Amino acid sequence: MNLLICAACGRWNAEPRVVPSSSLLDGATLDCPTCGHREPFSRLPLFAVTGPSGVGKSTVCRLLPARLGERAVVLEQDLLWVDALRDPSGESAAFRRTWLRLAAGVHQSGRPVVLCGTVAPPEFEEWPERALFAGIHYLALVCDPKLLRARLSARPAWRAWDDEPRIEEMLGFNDWMRANAARTTPPMTLLETTGQTAAETTDAVTEWIRTRLDRV
Repeated sequence: MNLLICAACGRWNAEPRVVPSSSLLDGATLDCPTCGHREPFSRLPLFAVTGPSGVGKSTVCRLLPARLGERAVVLEQDLLWVDALRDPSGESAAFRRTWLRLAAGVHQSGRPVVLCGTVAPPEFEEWPERALFAGIHYLALVCDPKLLRARLSARPAWRAWDDEPRIEEMLGFNDWMRANAARTTPPMTLLETTGQTAAETTDAVTEWIRTRLDRV
């Protein structure tokens, strides 16, 4: 379901016009600027579990579905990578906006999305599709730089982490998250994973998500 296409006139609305409800349970309304059609839709929160490569996001992503049961849909960002939708830098608008559209479509099943991948608020919050969500909550996993370097260096050759500048980029992102988590808009919650098992980290992520789901 593509919420950017009007169900009445079929017009593509690149900037969705959303009229939120006072209650999340009542959803919201999409108003078509072309024909005036109003369509109710589920405007749910999105949960972004982020952090640098090597911090454990993919492992957590595999373990979360069993912890959350039917309460949320857990997806990994790399599912749509395809050369970042034809942009080798991975920073293309198409990549980020496509994920927002996909998550909003999944939300129409009544379950919010937990998206595991390397992302920060500036890469989601500026796009028109952001209006389709009641909020985006960011949980940033970080760990000790020496541990992160060791994990990345030990990855299989096919993952191409033998490139020192690429490792340094992730170490820099790890440091950036520590320094800026409280200053982004919205702020990110930091989760220190150094010394934690995969199960312990997943338990902490699960609790963070459940606490916010209980408010919906």
